[in-house]
Amino acid sequence: MNASFPVPVKPAIAADVSRRLDRFLCLDDFEAVARRRLPRQIYGYYAGAAETNRSLRANRESYAALALLPRVLVDTRARSTAASLFGKSFSLPVGIAPMGLSALSSFRGDLVLARAAAAENALMVASATSLTPLETMAAEGGTRWFQAYLPGDKERIAAMLRRVEAAGFETIVLTADVQVPANRENNARTGFSMPLRPTPRLFWDGALHPRWSLGTFIRTLMGGMPHFENMDAFRGPAILSRSAERNIGTRDGLCWEHVAFMRDAWRGRLVIKGILSPEDAALARAAGIDGVWLSNHGGRQLDSAIAPMLMLQEVVREAGEMAVLIDSGIRRGTDVLKALALGADFVFVGRPFLYASVAAGTAGVRHALRLMRAEIARDMAMLGVNTIDDLSPAYVRRFAAP
Repeated sequence: MNASFPVPVKPAIAADVSRRLDRFLCLDDFEAVARRRLPRQIYGYYAGAAETNRSLRANRESYAALALLPRVLVDTRARSTAASLFGKSFSLPVGIAPMGLSALSSFRGDLVLARAAAAENALMVASATSLTPLETMAAEGGTRWFQAYLPGDKERIAAMLRRVEAAGFETIVLTADVQVPANRENNARTGFSMPLRPTPRLFWDGALHPRWSLGTFIRTLMGGMPHFENMDAFRGPAILSRSAERNIGTRDGLCWEHVAFMRDAWRGRLVIKGILSPEDAALARAAGIDGVWLSNHGGRQLDSAIAPMLMLQEVVREAGEMAVLIDSGIRRGTDVLKALALGADFVFVGRPFLYASVAAGTAGVRHALRLMRAEIARDMAMLGVNTIDDLSPAYVRRFAAP
């Protein structure tokens, strides 16, 4: 089968919805709709990064500084975008990264992302800062990957591991690069805070975006005040409050000792997200970690943190048998192929899938996944490869971007 014409795993998107989605030709096309439909505070939270946005820009620049070197006269009619990770096969080597507060982008947005991924045989990682209980995401969304923010407290870590295991998750992604809250000045400028504070500014901006207010926020409130459900083994505070603070514990005390504790206590696969240093990759390998995930949190934590793509090959050399995952800045099929060619086993994309959920819910996210799969298949043909495993550094050259 020619992978340029992907066949959905579940029933096709309705024809009328499909026609409305035809105007979205690439992942970047969804952002303009999200900017228009979401209140300024909510859109700013998703789109913004830390301080000067330097890392956010550098992520895209790191891919622009790489060129692909194609081979011609290769029969690629049998090419496939299929990829496997930890023994499981997916329709494409691109997963949906964990994103907090997804349920404020569209109604039950966490499940929107999970169900779209399941329908397209793609990988989705549930977020610790989601507003949907992780048990619901496992049971109704089918996801088996959970991303955790954990404090440096073994008792609380153990309790959370028991909860995640009981829900049926198979892989825990420990996010290691959020030791303290980042300096996101854009949130202060737009009036965003978390928990949300019921200010006149918030209500006015909601009134200016009735489609979001009625279709997402009010519908959500009708089911009860949403809470931070998955930051700990117990339910967290409500998202709408004048004074409540998230009880995140002392994440700046989290260290390799706690990683060793998790490795002993957790029987499933364990991945560390936020790795950029090859030295940290070596420590993860020595600790028996199953995978390292290169990320600078999409530019949302340490401003001027190096772009993950610039460290990929160095980390791969230290990874040994560990899987190497990467995110931050990936927007096109060519970006995916560059990362895979330089040693990544799988890549993850965040914001564009969230924007696709704003544009058209589950159908929008499925369309975004199909766009990415079609781009990868087309680019593979022009690059002269038939499988993901055919890729190697020989297909990539570095140059100075203009």
